[in-house]
Order: sequence, then C-alpha cells, then structure tokens
Amino acid sequence: MRPEQLRLALVVGMLMSAGLLFAYPVNPKMNTEVIFDDEAAMRMREEGVQDENYQLVLRFRHDENGPITSNLTRVQELMQLESEFIDGSNPQTSWDACISSQDCKSEDLYIDRLVTPFSAWSDAFESRNRSLRNASQWADVLLPEIEEGWCGNNANSMEKTAFEASLLMLPEGTNFGIACPAFSGASATQPPATNEIIWIVYVGAGEKGGDWNKLDIWADKVSENTDYEVSAVGVNMMYGKAKAIAEKDLKYVIIPSIFILGAMLTIGLRDWQTAAATLGAVSLVICAEMGVLAAFGYEFSVLDGIALPIIMGVAVDGAFWYSRSSRNQEEVRGMLFVAMVTTVAAVSLALFSPIRAQRSLALVMAIGIILDWLVTRYVLEEFYLKRRTIMENVTDEPFLSNLSISWSWPVALLILASIAVISPPGVNVLEVEQFLPEDDPALSEMDDLQSKYVLASSTTAWVVIDVDGDSTEDYLRVLSLQQQLGQHPSVISLETGLLRTPLVIGINGGEGGETIDEAIESGGDSPLFNDPRLQKNEATTGIAIAVMIDGQNSDAAMKFLGDTTQLLADNEMIGVVGGDLPIGAKAAQSFEETRVTQILSAGVVIFLVALFVLRSPLKAARIAIGAVAIGAAVDGMASVVGGRGVNTALAVLLGMGFAADYLSHASAEHKPTKLDMSARWWAALSSVSVFVLLAMTSFPPARDSGRLLTLSIVFSVILATCLSFMHQESTNADN
Repeated sequence: MRPEQLRLALVVGMLMSAGLLFAYPVNPKMNTEVIFDDEAAMRMREEGVQDENYQLVLRFRHDENGPITSNLTRVQELMQLESEFIDGSNPQTSWDACISSQDCKSEDLYIDRLVTPFSAWSDAFESRNRSLRNASQWADVLLPEIEEGWCGNNANSMEKTAFEASLLMLPEGTNFGIACPAFSGASATQPPATNEIIWIVYVGAGEKGGDWNKLDIWADKVSENTDYEVSAVGVNMMYGKAKAIAEKDLKYVIIPSIFILGAMLTIGLRDWQTAAATLGAVSLVICAEMGVLAAFGYEFSVLDGIALPIIMGVAVDGAFWYSRSSRNQEEVRGMLFVAMVTTVAAVSLALFSPIRAQRSLALVMAIGIILDWLVTRYVLEEFYLKRRTIMENVTDEPFLSNLSISWSWPVALLILASIAVISPPGVNVLEVEQFLPEDDPALSEMDDLQSKYVLASSTTAWVVIDVDGDSTEDYLRVLSLQQQLGQHPSVISLETGLLRTPLVIGINGGEGGETIDEAIESGGDSPLFNDPRLQKNEATTGIAIAVMIDGQNSDAAMKFLGDTTQLLADNEMIGVVGGDLPIGAKAAQSFEETRVTQILSAGVVIFLVALFVLRSPLKAARIAIGAVAIGAAVDGMASVVGGRGVNTALAVLLGMGFAADYLSHASAEHKPTKLDMSARWWAALSSVSVFVLLAMTSFPPARDSGRLLTLSIVFSVILATCLSFMHQESTNADN
C-alpha cells in the first residue's frame, strides 16, 4: 500500500470510528463496580433472586426543627408522602422518573423499593389489629399496652422488623418508647421521640447506568413544597456527587486545554498551521478511541476521563521533534517509536492490577498513546517535515559546547532517589472520601450522619457461600455460620440492655422451615434486605449473608475479611467475602505491599523493550534506571501532594512512561543542539500546561494525577537534559 493510500485509509477509519459516538454515546459510571472487582458482588448480580439495586438514603427534618415521630400528625404526613412518592398522585412530591424497570429507558433510574420506619411501624400495629394511618391520637394504637414492646420475647415477626427499623433509621439518643421499653427511659405507652429520621431508597439503574442525583433533585423539590427539609445522603449519593463533580471539571478542562495547548504549540512551533493540525489529530484520536470502545460495549467510568487531557499532552512530542529539532526523519522516527513502546510498556503493567479502575484507565491511556503515534507517524509526518522546510533551515548549532557538565546525570539520579527515601510511608484506603474535595459539605453531613445512625456508621460486608436450597444439612450449617459471624468483634450489634443482636442478616432459624428455601419463603423479611438466595435455573445454589461492620475502621474490615475466609475453610464451606470497605482495604494493602515491586517491574519491562528496539544494553539501562528513579520520586511525592493510594499508582507508572519517553529522545548518541533543547523543553512545557490545568480541578483523582504528572514531566525533562550532556562530553572527547 502506498503512503498516500495508507494515510487516507487511516484517516477514514478514524473518522468512521469517531462517528460511532452518535450511535453509541458515552455515559460514564461512578460507583464501586467500576472501581474494583468484588467477586461476592459480581456473583450476587449474576445469580441473585432480586434485581440489582443500590441503597440510597434520605434524611428528614421538619422546617421548625421540632419533633417528628412523637407528633402523630407529622407521622401521618410522612406516611402520605411515602404513598405520593411511589404512586405519583401529587405532582409536588411525586417521583418524576420511572417506577419499574419495565417502564424505564436504559439510562434511567427507577425505584425498586422503599424502606421507612413508619411503614414498618404501621405493619407492626396492624399485626395487632391497630391502624396507625387512621389513628387520631397515639393512644389509639398504643393502648391497651404492649408491655414488652417490639423487642420482647413475645414480639411477632412484624414487630421485630419494626424494632430493627427503629434502631437503624432513628438517630442515637432517641427515646425508643414502644420500640423497646427495655431501654432506659422508654415506655410501651409512648411513641419513639426524635426530631429526624431517615428513609432507605433502593434504586435500580438501566443498563447504561442511572443518575443518582435525580434523587437529590426530588429531595430539593419536596423540601420546597412541604414543611420538611429533605436531603439525599449516604455513601452512594457521595459517589453520585463525585460523578457530577468529575463531569463538570472535565468539561471545564477539555475546552481550555485545547486552547492552551494550541497557544503553546503556536508559540513553540511559530507555526499556527502545524499547531492546528496537531490539535485536530489528537481530537480525532480521542473521539475515534471512545467511539470504538463504546461500540464494543466498553463500560466507561468517570475516572477514564482523566486519560483525555493526558492523551492530549502526550500527542505534542511528534510535532516538536519533527518540526523543530535538528534530527533527521529516520532519527525522529526511531526516537518516537522507542518513546511510544516504552511508555505503553510502563502503563500496560496496570492492566494486570487487581483494581478495575486502574485497568480501565490504563487501557484507555495505552490505546490513546498508540493512536497518537500512528497518526503522527503515518498521517502527519510528511506535513511536519514540509512545514519545517518552509519555516527555517535546520542547523546543528551545539548547545553549551565548551562546558562540561556530565556530572549532572548522576547528581540528578541521586536527588530523585533521595526524594523517594525521605517520603513518608503509608497508603490511603480506597473509599468514597478520596473522590470528593476535602471541603465538600457532603463529607461533613456524612460525618454527622455516621455519628447519629447505626446504619450510616456501618458498611455491609457480604459472605457468599455455595449451598443446596433443599438441603437440611446446609440449612443448619448456614445457621451455625451466621452465629459464628455474629461473634466477630468487627460486627455491629443492636443492644437493648437485655439482648445483644448482631447485625448478621441471612436466613431466620426456627420459623417454619427445615431447608433454606422453606425458611426464606416462610420467614419475615429484613427491613434492609430481601431474598438472599442465589439461583441458577430456579434452583438455589448459594446464599448471600449481609454482615454490618464498622464503616470507619479499615483495619477491622481487613481482619473480618481474613478471619471469615479462614472460618469458611474451617467449616469446609465454599464461598467468598466481599463488600466495599473490605475489598477497598485489601486493595490498599496489596498496593502497599507491591508498590516498590511494581516500580522495579516497570523498570525491567522498560529495559527489555528498549533493549529489543535499540539493541544497546547501555542505552536501555540508562532509560530504565532513569525511569525507575523518576517512578520512585513521583511515588514519594504522591504521599505529599494528596496522599499515596491506588488512585496514584497509575500516575506513577505513567510518570515512568514519560521518563522513558524523554530519556529515549536523549539516549541517542547525538550531540545536543539548541534546536533539540528547544524541541524537548517546548514539548514538556506544552504537556505541563495541560497537566497543570488538570491539577486545578476539584475532583481529587484528577487533581492528584495532574499534580503528579506535572512533577513527572518536570523531573523527566530535567533528567533527559542531564543525560544529553553525557553525549556532549563524549563528543568533546572524540574531538
């Protein structure tokens, strides 16, 4: 194929790929599913009896900040609000989106079910032929007195559910009244007394992922149209807010990045046509990549958006080296190819990461970097060379020819190593707080919520085990396992003063069943979780046990994960342990244990790739040593600029890729010239201009990546300049 035909085929192919975005628009997600792989959650999604849903929280206070639960009128108003929320009878309070998955579009959010304390109370009273909805005063449902309330030994399943709902959805310090007279100060003749409550809303999302902020919009509407202040809170809402912040930041970054990069290219190249061609090419690369991935059903996360300005920053190298350096065509080709393969080699190590978000971001970056190189090499190369001929005659004017500073290379390596040595140790646990700005009001509200509510201060760990739904033996083994899990110190328990009830939610024992299927079909549902069975072809093959553990203690979560895994082995049961905090803590521990090994492994990969391409052990060794030094230094700086964690791991690898890129340019035994220095530093400054803009965002992963990538470019260009002086020294010696 002739060069013109290849160029045309490549451009047409990329235009067609970009056009796929019209048919397959990108709708990025932001939740734990796109951050890490949780085997337990994956199995529950695939085999669960219930449709997959997400737990969101609504917090209610009265505008006058007065009592809610002890005021029967307000209780009945909120019960009416529950009905209007679902049936849509009142436009001022109804849920505006679809209600069931059958009525929803692929991108919609729909209500799966609603759990409130008042609905549980109503069911408890109705189990004794009393109507909370029709009562005119509390005495209508509280008398004659239910002596032991809903937490006594004689309480029925509806009353037990009402007690659990009260403990979980009413704040600490509440006088629980009828819910549990055993508590100090409580009485069976009084209703619970508190000024606020929470609802639990289980929502489902279409195949393209719903927008959780729709619940926030509903809360604002109800706050405006009623006497209640409603706010959407909780972990999943924080992920939704993080998504909104990320999307807003990236929209503000992409457009300014294009203008800033265009300005830098125009100033550095002194040629607006070359700058325009480069910007057009990188825009085509980004659109083509996203179009193809979307067409193949790739599930984008908001974090993948961080790759877009990075791909833009990487694309400028070819423009400067072809248009402004003193190297000939073949030299530039070789340099850019080595730079591309070493950068991709470093980034590709993240494809083997246990963190899904790292794998996803690495894939997007690697594809973008390869496409950048393809377009530069096969589409723009001839144009760049023609523009260089038009703009000026290239000369080999030496740079600092009479000054010997070859010592700068080992000194720079030593400084980088010292940064790594003196940096503080430790790794942040992967949790939602890492995706929100430190001053975000949602964090303060979450802290307040966690200080008041058992449900908010806990997180769910899942124990998924293989069972036979018709087996009495498996039924008894599961009951025994649940009892053993409840004895773990990490598990949160409901304390009544007389009884301690661990929050281990699976199957109920002793309620009309001798097998798992019978027990679940006859037993009362938990206020939080419905049918826990996993099924294939309508046959029960497993069960998911929900265990509430301390949501603010990652060490305890890790201990629960390890102890439960061992407990399953001791009981000869096959299963997995999952949950956001246990898996996030495990990921952080794994990263802490392997981060040094990962940097060294990247160095080895860079050495092997460079050796294969350059056929020079000395050049490959210099590139690899420099890349390792910069990787270690950037990892050290990560602990200073925002906290070292799994979010920064890819920035470290990409920094090593940038180091390999710049060191590849400088490793050629070519005496440094002013034009080479100009190409190297203008390329670096152009990339930095984009990364600095990324560092100014409020989305922490993007901000931290921007800071670290800025540092890595600065370190890389300085180290590459020092390496080039080694060739100045050897040239002087030859002369």
